[in-house]
Amino acid sequence: MTLSNKLSDPRLFRQYAYVDGKWTHGEGGREEAVFDPATGEKLGHIPWLEAHQISEAVDAAEAAFVHWRALRADERYERLLAWYDLLQANREDLALIMTLEQGKPLPDARGEVEYGASFVRWFAEEGKRTFGETIPSHIPNAALGTIKEPVGIAALITPWNFPLAMITRKAAAAMAAGCTVIVKPAGETPFSALALAELAERAGIPAGVFNVVLGDPPEVSRILCAEDRVKALSFTGSTRVGRLLLEQCANTVKRVSLELGGNAPFIVGPDMDPKEAAFAAVAAKFQTAGQDCLAADRILVHESIHDEFVEYFAERMAALTVGNGLESEVDLGPLIHRQAVEKAAAIVDDAISKGATLLAGDQTQAPGENFFMPVLLTGVTHDMKIWHEESFAPVAGITAYADDDQVIEMANDTEYGLAAYIYTHDIRRIWKLLRALEFGMVSVNSVKMTGPPVPFGGVKHSGLGREGGVTGIDEYLETKYYCLGALGSVSGS
Repeated sequence: MTLSNKLSDPRLFRQYAYVDGKWTHGEGGREEAVFDPATGEKLGHIPWLEAHQISEAVDAAEAAFVHWRALRADERYERLLAWYDLLQANREDLALIMTLEQGKPLPDARGEVEYGASFVRWFAEEGKRTFGETIPSHIPNAALGTIKEPVGIAALITPWNFPLAMITRKAAAAMAAGCTVIVKPAGETPFSALALAELAERAGIPAGVFNVVLGDPPEVSRILCAEDRVKALSFTGSTRVGRLLLEQCANTVKRVSLELGGNAPFIVGPDMDPKEAAFAAVAAKFQTAGQDCLAADRILVHESIHDEFVEYFAERMAALTVGNGLESEVDLGPLIHRQAVEKAAAIVDDAISKGATLLAGDQTQAPGENFFMPVLLTGVTHDMKIWHEESFAPVAGITAYADDDQVIEMANDTEYGLAAYIYTHDIRRIWKLLRALEFGMVSVNSVKMTGPPVPFGGVKHSGLGREGGVTGIDEYLETKYYCLGALGSVSGS
C-alpha cells in the first residue's frame, strides 16, 4: 500500500517540486528516495531540480512579489486564514505523513500540526499590525515618520525534526509581511512541505508566493545564497551549516536569521522535590526522541538531592515505550537514520571511556536498526563529548553541583545559547540564574516554553534573530524613513 492510499485525501501526497503554482519534475533525471525511518519502507521519490529550475523559482517569486505586496494586509490575512483552516481540517492526514517520513509518534505529529497551524493564524493577525511611527520633527515645516515594507523574496531552509512547524513559523511570518517565499525542506522529510503547498494552493494563495524546491542541499543553498534577488534567508539546522550559509550570504548582504544548535542545561535546585524535577527532566530530554534543539542535554542537579533524583529519573525513563510511531502508546520513535544512531552510540561510548557510569540503555532491546533505546549516564564531566556536543538522541547525562555560582559556570560552559531550564522555588535563586544564564530563552519550572507569541531564538553560536512573537515578522520587514517637507519651503529659510 502506498502512502497516498493511507490518506483520506490522496492529493496531499505529492512527489514533485512546487514552483509558480505548478507541480514540477526534475529535468536531469536525478531523484531521491524517501524512507520510513521506523520500517525502512520506501515511501516515494522526490525530484532533484536543476540549477536553472531553482532560478525559475526565483523568477516566479519575483513576479508574484509585485502583486502579493500590493495586497492590503487584511487581504493577505484572509488567504492565510484560509490556509490555517485547511491545515486544521486535514490534521489527521498531515500527521500521518509526518509520522511516516519523520518517525515521531502520531500524537506528537498531531500536536505539531496544531503548533504549525497556530503560527499561520498568529502571523495572519500580526500582518495587520506592522505599524510605522510618527517622529517628532526637528526640521521646520516637515513631517517625519517610518513605514514598514516587505524585504522581498525570502529563502527558507528547514530541518527534518519538525518538518511542518519549522516551515509555517517562517513562511507565515514572511507572507504576512508581504514577502514571497522559496522553501527548501530537508530531503528526509519533503512530503510535509509539499502537502503544505497543496493546501496553500487550495487556500487561494497566488502562484509564485509559496514555492517548494527540492535537490542537492549544498547546490540549492549556494544558488539561493548567491542570488541577489533573494533578500532574506532563514535557516534552522546545525551550527556548522549555519556558519557556511552566513558566509555564502555575505556577498549579497542578505537579511539572515539562523536558529542553530542547542545544548540546554536543566538545573535542579536543592529545594526541589526530586521526583517532580526528575519527571520534568525526562519530558524535557526525550521529546521527539531527543531530536530537538530544546532537549535537556546537560542535567545539573544539586548534590544534596542528586541520588534521589537519579532514582526517580531512571524509574520514569524505564516506563517510556520505544517503537513505531503508528503504534498506540509509543513514547519514542526511531532516530531519523542510521548515522544518527551511530553518532549517539559514539557519544555514549566516549562518556563511558572517560569515567561516566551507564545506568540504563541496553541497545540490544532496540526494535529496529534506526532505533536507540534511552540512555542514562551519571558522572558526566566537562571533557566528554556529551557535555559539548548536541547529541540529538535520547541520551541523558546527569552531573552533580555544589552551589549556584558553580552551576552557572557549568551551564554557560558551551558555545551554544538557545534554551535553559531552571527548577527551583527559591525566587532569589530564580532571579540570579535567570539573569546569569547566557541563553536566549529560559524556562522556570515548566518544560513547555514555545508557541506563537514567543520570540524563539538563541545567543552565541545558537543563532541570529527571533521567530514567533511580535518580533518574528520583523525579520521580513524593512523600516523606511520619510521626511515630508512643506511645499514651497526652502531649507534654512
